[in-house]
Amino acid sequence: MIPSLPGYGFSGKPTTAGWGPERIARAWTELMKRLGYTKFVAQGGDWGALVTDIMAVQAPAGLLGIHTNLPGTVPPDIYKALQSGNPLPSGLSDEERRACEQLDFLYKQHIAYARIMGTRPQTLTGLTDSPVGLAAFLLDHDVRSLEMISRAFAGHREGLTRNDVLDNISLYWLTNTAVSASRLYWENKLSVVDAKGVSIPAAVSVFPDEIYQAPKSWAEKAYPRLIHYNKLSKGGHFAAWEQPHLFAQELRAGFRPLR
Repeated sequence: MIPSLPGYGFSGKPTTAGWGPERIARAWTELMKRLGYTKFVAQGGDWGALVTDIMAVQAPAGLLGIHTNLPGTVPPDIYKALQSGNPLPSGLSDEERRACEQLDFLYKQHIAYARIMGTRPQTLTGLTDSPVGLAAFLLDHDVRSLEMISRAFAGHREGLTRNDVLDNISLYWLTNTAVSASRLYWENKLSVVDAKGVSIPAAVSVFPDEIYQAPKSWAEKAYPRLIHYNKLSKGGHFAAWEQPHLFAQELRAGFRPLR
């Protein structure tokens, strides 16, 4: 089952407030129950990673485990330091310090789009009035994805193709969901990357061009029942879209211990 987030291209547009990640997580569980599944797993990246983490925190009956390619692993003291600009704790490994540098860059240089949608989503009418404006806004999601898409438009074959990117933009344009999708940023009050207190089995796949590479030391603390951790050789933030074969292999490997 591949559910579509409320307000996005394949779903209806919420007419009332309250459709944040917590409610979506409960809705996904209810969906599985109504479809007759008594046992199931959940997977997510991007917004889906947060919804999946929250499902794991809610730990409904039947949810056997989760897989994420954008894991919420950042320890509370490090998350607070990154948000406030205070010095990081001492004793970090090279891998942990690198993750901190990636997150620091994200917060300082590449999160403005989320802040706009998180505070004034209804003012983004330009995204529904201009296909060029919508395309520009969607393309500049994160540095690595933009670099990869730019190479694709220059004729290099890797990850996504020009048509893949245009299909995605068209989905938002033809369904007029740019603004309704942006409201999820306004509804959300949680961080995607910080540790949530997940206690059920969890599998983690780390793609090299993700917004940060979650260290195994953090993953083991954030997911004490970690059943799979792997670093991939290629792929980025939209791994399921960019590298579907690698992604499918990771899903199988991640959930294999639950069979």
